[in-house]
Amino acid sequence: MATYNTLGPTYARTRRPDPRIAARIRAALGDAADVVDVGAGTGSYEPPGTVLAVEPSRVMIDQRPPHSAPAVRAVAERLPVRDGAVDAAMAVLTVHHWTDLAAGVRELRRIARRRVVVLTWDQRVFRERWWLVRDYLPEAAAFDDARAVDVDRLADLLGGARQETVPVPYDCTDGFAAAYWRRPHAYLDPQVRAGISLLAQTGEEVNGPGLARLADDLATGRWHDRYGELLALDAADFGYRLLVADL
Repeated sequence: MATYNTLGPTYARTRRPDPRIAARIRAALGDAADVVDVGAGTGSYEPPGTVLAVEPSRVMIDQRPPHSAPAVRAVAERLPVRDGAVDAAMAVLTVHHWTDLAAGVRELRRIARRRVVVLTWDQRVFRERWWLVRDYLPEAAAFDDARAVDVDRLADLLGGARQETVPVPYDCTDGFAAAYWRRPHAYLDPQVRAGISLLAQTGEEVNGPGLARLADDLATGRWHDRYGELLALDAADFGYRLLVADL
């Protein structure tokens, strides 16, 4: 994917798997003996039973750690995997990048014998609760409105998947969009923003004024006056959802 050939070089540094989220994904996969990871990126949440990673970007594949599962360059809509090849297929924070959601979901269901697990987010909750896009970067929120996947539609395409809320820990080690909700200074770091596709794709010209307001509010204490109650929370719901479909 051209997007991640451009945006992906920092992922191995800023997108380290969070063990609490990893535990949720592995619990959702259950006792699956073999797994294909679709839209795998650098392989952050792959369980030991992963037999193949599917990822379109060479930049992302090149950042996969040694001894990780073999990776093939391909897209979700056309998986180079035979029917019913594995117990489970997984897709972590990737479906919003697919060009044809329905086709990608059909492929997940085609290759998995028992279960499909997808981590994504509910844009309605995300927009309402994540203070950065709501109050500082409305242009970025509008960009996400256009690409976010409706979780109810996704659940239906998966054949009636159950939805599980995935709270974001205050010290989340995986630097996805809302990971720094209790560490606002992090969003002023260009390397952190480079690892968040939402901010990297909307760009500095669009986000600059909002980030300048954030910097000023942090310097003057206004941010703490407005959002100080967040500092008492260990985890919070910003719309991230785990969808689990039994086949």
